[in-house]
Amino acid sequence: MKLQITHTTQYAYASPVTDSVNELRLTPFTNEHQSCYQHGISVEPNAPLFSYEDFFGNRVHAFSVNEPHHKLTIRTQMTIVTNAAMTWPKDGEERMPAEESWRWLSSAETQNEFAEFLLPTAYTGINDEVDAFASTAAGDRVPQEAASDPLLPDVYDWLIGISKRIKHDFVYDPQATDVHTVVSDMIVSKRGVCQDFAHLMIAACRSKGVPARYVSGYHFVGDLQGGSADFEQASHAWVEAYVPGLGWCGFDPTNDELIGERYVKLGHGRDYKDIVPVKGVYRGTSEARLDVKVDVRKVNW
Repeated sequence: MKLQITHTTQYAYASPVTDSVNELRLTPFTNEHQSCYQHGISVEPNAPLFSYEDFFGNRVHAFSVNEPHHKLTIRTQMTIVTNAAMTWPKDGEERMPAEESWRWLSSAETQNEFAEFLLPTAYTGINDEVDAFASTAAGDRVPQEAASDPLLPDVYDWLIGISKRIKHDFVYDPQATDVHTVVSDMIVSKRGVCQDFAHLMIAACRSKGVPARYVSGYHFVGDLQGGSADFEQASHAWVEAYVPGLGWCGFDPTNDELIGERYVKLGHGRDYKDIVPVKGVYRGTSEARLDVKVDVRKVNW
C-alpha cells in the first residue's frame, strides 16, 4: 500500500517566547515492512535542522529558534510503501517448540542482550495486578521456568492471546487517561487509549521475560470510514515483542491486529517517553495552545 502522510504540529503562545530547543522523532523507518520514498520537514520560524540517530536507532532532528516568536509550526510530509502483515510460521518453516522458546528467553544471555526491553519503566511498572493479568491472559500456562507441558503455548500464540485479551477487556476512552497515565492506574480503571494499551502489553510481556518495546507511528483507517476527507486521524502506538526464531513482531492491542500494510512506523523505545514525536523547552509564558493535525491518504500507483 502506498501512503502519503502530512503531520502538522503548531504551538501558539500567549506572548512571545524565545530560546525554543526541540527534538523531532517524525522520520519513518525503512525496513522489511515499509520503505520511505520521500520525507521532508519544515519549521516556522525558519531554523536549521541537525540530524542524528539515538540509542534505539531512531532518526532524530533537533533545532533551536532563539528569536522571539508567537507561534512554532512543524510540518512533516512523507510517502511510504508498506507491506502486508507477516504471519508465522512461513511456508516450509516450523515453529520453535514452546518449551525451547521459553527456555531461550529465560537464559542469562538473552536477558543481557535485551535488558533495556525487559526492565520496568515509570510507565510500565509491574505490580501484582499486571503480573496476574499476564498469567491469566493466555490460560495461565506461561512458566516462570520452562517446564514440560504439552499444552504450553509458544511465545507467538501467547502474545496473540495477550493482545486479544486487552482488546476484549479494556474500553477505548480518550477521556479516561492522559499522556502521564501509568499501567498500574489504567489496569484498575480498564479504560484508556492506544498508549495505555501498548504500555500494558509491554508490562505483561516483561513480567514473563518477553522483550517488548513501544512503537509510535500511524494507522491508516480513512478508507474504512467511508472515504471521508475530513475524517480525523492521529498518531498511533503499538508493541513489538521478540519471538524466538522469528525476531521482532508487531502487535496492536488497541485493535487486536498484526502490524501490516495499514501501519507506518516512526520509531521505538522502552516506553512513550523514549519516542515522543515532538518535545522541547523554551523561555517565556506557560500559556500556550497546541494543535496537531495528521492526514493519512492512500495513493494510487
